[in-house]
Amino acid sequence: MPPAPTRPTPAARRFFGTDGVRGEVGTPPMTPDFLVRLGFTAGRALRAREALIAKDTRLSGYMVESALEAGFSAAGVDVLLCGPLPTSAAAYLTQTLRLDAGVVVSASHNPHRDNGVKFFGGDGEKLPAQMESQIEKILAQNKPLSFSGEPGRARRLDDAAGRYIEFCKRAFPHNLNLRGMKILADCANGAAYHVAPPVFHELGAEVVPFAHRPDGFNINVDCGATAPQHAARAAAENGCDIAVILDGDADRLMLADENGELRDGDAALLIIARHMAAQKRAPRGVAGTVLSNLAFERAVRRLGADFHRAPVGDRHVSEAMRARGWTLGGEPSGHIILRDIHNAGDGVVAALRVLAAMRESGKTLSQLLADYAPLPQAKRNVRRPNGAEILKTSQARKAVREAEKELGESGRVVVRASGTEPVVRVMVEGDDERQVNQIADRIAEAVETAPAPSAPAARKKS
Repeated sequence: MPPAPTRPTPAARRFFGTDGVRGEVGTPPMTPDFLVRLGFTAGRALRAREALIAKDTRLSGYMVESALEAGFSAAGVDVLLCGPLPTSAAAYLTQTLRLDAGVVVSASHNPHRDNGVKFFGGDGEKLPAQMESQIEKILAQNKPLSFSGEPGRARRLDDAAGRYIEFCKRAFPHNLNLRGMKILADCANGAAYHVAPPVFHELGAEVVPFAHRPDGFNINVDCGATAPQHAARAAAENGCDIAVILDGDADRLMLADENGELRDGDAALLIIARHMAAQKRAPRGVAGTVLSNLAFERAVRRLGADFHRAPVGDRHVSEAMRARGWTLGGEPSGHIILRDIHNAGDGVVAALRVLAAMRESGKTLSQLLADYAPLPQAKRNVRRPNGAEILKTSQARKAVREAEKELGESGRVVVRASGTEPVVRVMVEGDDERQVNQIADRIAEAVETAPAPSAPAARKKS
């Protein structure tokens, strides 16, 4: 089949990536002075009067939170501090409390040494690219902060976690419960450590908490959606019906069935789509990404639903859903968006929809997916700065062309520069597992050894 569709690469931006501002703490842009400026600029650009700040469990979150709070306050913005809370919870509270903006301090699935800042508008949606560009333009001017008027106030929103727990429970059918089910909840030592286990417990399940003791450094370490094999093994050893595996800010979901077999975001989405169809409300369409498995696309189309591939990133999936009026979409990495419930990806809510399908069908997770066989995909991450430029080199382009020619109509190649890390991501999909692994290795080697683009020579003065 032809290569996966792509869209033109947007103009390079200095601070904002595919999911907010992110980087290693202590190096630009994740420095205290910049973060104060970022909070001030965002507050002014959004014309905000009230905003909330939530965070995950990284030790650096205290510094980032305080710097943003100072910037907001200097801009005259009142701030609600929520403490550790999933990204989706911050989006929900921003909307339901009728605030002007929301901020999540998190680097999601990245190591603890990284951190990031994600902004939401008053509607709970991530900021549009135009607004991020406007904030970038002001930041690039590097003007002194001008303070006028009264500074904003700050206070704690003490019941933030409880509000979110009740929101999640409302997403589960009122006529059902989870009694008799044993659920392993992998919280990735992240933002959901104190909310995900209570949600499942209060709905009646026996909960086995996993990676639920954050210490500021252990977020995503040998746990969570980026290392799901540990929870899968623990779930099988503890006789669990399912493992719900989240990432550091709980906007990703991976699953493991009663046999300890891992299931990705595509599988979770398929269960939800089939459950909707069984209830006579089949989705009109499902939005995936260029990385969504071809077998998943075919299974969705067999339900009579359309399928659209967006660029990688939950922002792009959400935009595609909103443009088409669809309510279901997500990524294989586990970002799942259920717009009939909320407009932000939510790992806990998505897990509850899967659990509802298990409950109403009377089937185990493995039985729900017995006829679903994803095509083999080989993925490689090559650490290279300036990944977008590396992919323009003749060596990298030649490797991709040769791979596409070899696969022909039987597979796909997706090679892209990460928007959150200095990494080039390689994905090869096809019918033959050995072949796709060999091709992925060849492309990864070509990307790794490609010469770095030389800087343009300085023009001499005449």
